[in-house]
Amino acid sequence: MKSLEQELHCSVCKDIVKQPVVLPCQHSVCLMCASEVLVANGYPPPDLPPEPNSPASTPNTRSPRQVRRPTPKSEQRPIDRVLRSGPHLPSPSMPRSPGYGTYQGRRRKEAPPLVMMFPCIPCGQDVELGEKGLTDCLRNLTLERIVERYRHTVSLGSVAVMCQFCKPPQALEATKGCADCRSNFCNECFKLYHPWGTPRAQHEHIPPTLNFRPKVLTCPEHDQEKLQFYCRSCQRLLCPLCKLRRIHTGHKVLPVAHAYQALKEKITKEMNYIQSNQDTVLSQITQLESSITQTEVNSVSAREQLAQSIRDLTAALAERHSSLTQALESTRKKRGEALSAQVLERRGLMEHAGFMAFTQELLKETDQPCFVQAARQTHNRFSKAIENLQHFTLAADPSFRHFQLDVAKELKLLTDLTFIKAPVAPVIDTQHTMAYDQLFLCWRLPQESAPAWHYSVEYRRRGVVPGGASRGGVRGGLAAARWGWQRLDEVSGTSAVIDRLEMDSVYVLRVRGCNKAGYGEYSEEVYLHTPPAPVLNFYLDSRWGLHADRLVVSKEQRCARSVPGLSLLQAADQALTSCHLTSDLLVGDVAITQGRHYWACSVEPGSYLVKVGVGLESKLQEWFHLPQDMASPRYDPDSGHDSGAEDALDSAPPFCFLTMGMGKIYLPQHNNHHHHHSSHGNGNRDHITNGNGSSSPTGVTYPLPPRLGVCLDFEKGRVTFYDAHSLRPLWEGHVDCSGPVCPAFCFIGGGALQLQELVANRNADQTPVRRVTIQARGSNLNNN
Repeated sequence: MKSLEQELHCSVCKDIVKQPVVLPCQHSVCLMCASEVLVANGYPPPDLPPEPNSPASTPNTRSPRQVRRPTPKSEQRPIDRVLRSGPHLPSPSMPRSPGYGTYQGRRRKEAPPLVMMFPCIPCGQDVELGEKGLTDCLRNLTLERIVERYRHTVSLGSVAVMCQFCKPPQALEATKGCADCRSNFCNECFKLYHPWGTPRAQHEHIPPTLNFRPKVLTCPEHDQEKLQFYCRSCQRLLCPLCKLRRIHTGHKVLPVAHAYQALKEKITKEMNYIQSNQDTVLSQITQLESSITQTEVNSVSAREQLAQSIRDLTAALAERHSSLTQALESTRKKRGEALSAQVLERRGLMEHAGFMAFTQELLKETDQPCFVQAARQTHNRFSKAIENLQHFTLAADPSFRHFQLDVAKELKLLTDLTFIKAPVAPVIDTQHTMAYDQLFLCWRLPQESAPAWHYSVEYRRRGVVPGGASRGGVRGGLAAARWGWQRLDEVSGTSAVIDRLEMDSVYVLRVRGCNKAGYGEYSEEVYLHTPPAPVLNFYLDSRWGLHADRLVVSKEQRCARSVPGLSLLQAADQALTSCHLTSDLLVGDVAITQGRHYWACSVEPGSYLVKVGVGLESKLQEWFHLPQDMASPRYDPDSGHDSGAEDALDSAPPFCFLTMGMGKIYLPQHNNHHHHHSSHGNGNRDHITNGNGSSSPTGVTYPLPPRLGVCLDFEKGRVTFYDAHSLRPLWEGHVDCSGPVCPAFCFIGGGALQLQELVANRNADQTPVRRVTIQARGSNLNNN
């Protein structure tokens, strides 16, 4: 019962609720507490009804005897009707009263009404009550019943229910209550006030109670309308008139009986689930208690380690202090000795010194040879003394300025000395992160972050709820193990490769660092879209020969560049208005005969015209061995020599290209295969379409994407072009797949393109160029 009492407390007064009303956030508070909170927040004081005499609303000290009533009146105003009462009209006898939970009346074209905000303590935020304040808040009749049963069970304030119509002092205990009269009667008074054969005899009699509630909840906006519906979108009860409002258009509105049954079943299942998992709860409580004990033990150990670290620092400082003091003292001694010797030397130059007396005696010598012999050494000593006197310098520096310590850096380190921190959230490099044959994720730590020993990379397929193993039994566990958050632990570098992915799926990725302090925060999640088909790895094929003066293929055969050759310059020199542009073709070293395949390439934005697509291998060889310029009538769609294209209007074209150039990509408006009949050599009137014979362009141009993706569905004869960065489809066309189909690239003028490198080959040596034919299973590979 004590645990039940905790659920019956008001969050404002911390006592058992009295006259509880339900806030829009579904929490219940006392009516009086709610009004006091609103007044404390500056809202108009509500017009409160008198407190009903009920265990759920009356203090424990209230007297059980009630004032005698002359006659029971069913017209008495219940609490819910008083709550709905609006503002009263002003009169000389009655001043303007705003009514409980309402605002001052306003006229037309005035300011909008005041919206009341109630600070809900359990929510921790303000809850909007609306224009009418608490008027729209229904009484929590269920909570009142629970409080009443609780009080009678634990005998808190339980009093005898007396008849309200017996004359004192012979008042008897009530035996019946009338829900319509909202009064308690003894047997005699009940018969007296409910005579047989009158309408009052049909009143509903109930056990005696001090808490008369309305039989049903009624709509706070439409008086006497029963709440018969429940809006799942708004999560509120509706009456038939509220249901017709425009605000509920398109909402999921159910009969209240259905909502009652569904919610009751859910709560019952949830309660049974909690009760059936009591062992799990007990094990978690044991784990938590063990964690609390371990926290205390670890905190003591950490405190000891902190003290030991400070002692180590103090000992290191003391040792360093001793060594530095010893070095300073040694230097002081040496400098003092040097300066003392210099003092003795200077004192020798004084007049009363022995050297001067000896010199005076020397000057008395008259024998010249003897004087010269004895005076040379004296002359040398005087010369040195005079030089030292004229060029006097100290033998040692007395300042000791070189023995001052610069401890600014050390002081900052000591001031910033703190406990080790986990790395902050890494920043994912979206420019280098990509999805191709595998996912390549690249990140970096912010400059202010603590270093990380290693990283944990987590990823999951979008649309799968993490933690699905908690429900759904064994199948749910397997699904969560496959589609929940999957992890790559202890990644040493700042990049990771993820394989074994589903095609045409969006993956969510995040990463966090780890060091001695543990794991840090997760980075922001990034979304990568995997290609719609398996990635096809191939190289540019130079088997058929190249125009070396116009087309250059890199050594690894994944990059090609077209430059204006001598022939093009000569043709331009001979023409004043225009020149014949020649086109150069490159194909991949694979021939596809079955399945779906995807590849990507990037075209240099400064390229003049570059066509990317696919074509029949036989037609490509035919074009290559019989090269024509772009103005040749053989490939004019209207010349009748379009390789049979006009004779087979219902068949797919042998080529399908998308044209890029000068930083733009051209997307034809129609993707019908009738617009693809001309080959790569479509005339100048076709501009950069895929064979549209119209003389005016019918498509649009877009900025050139960083990478262009191509997906070939051989069985359907369909080619789809994508923005390889976002996997957004750009355009779709058809191609004849009656024979082997090859990736093809056509250069018109200067330009360059680069095939997308596989993630798996980023750090691997280039494999030798090979010729592969992809065909149906069971057939032999055609290695040319």
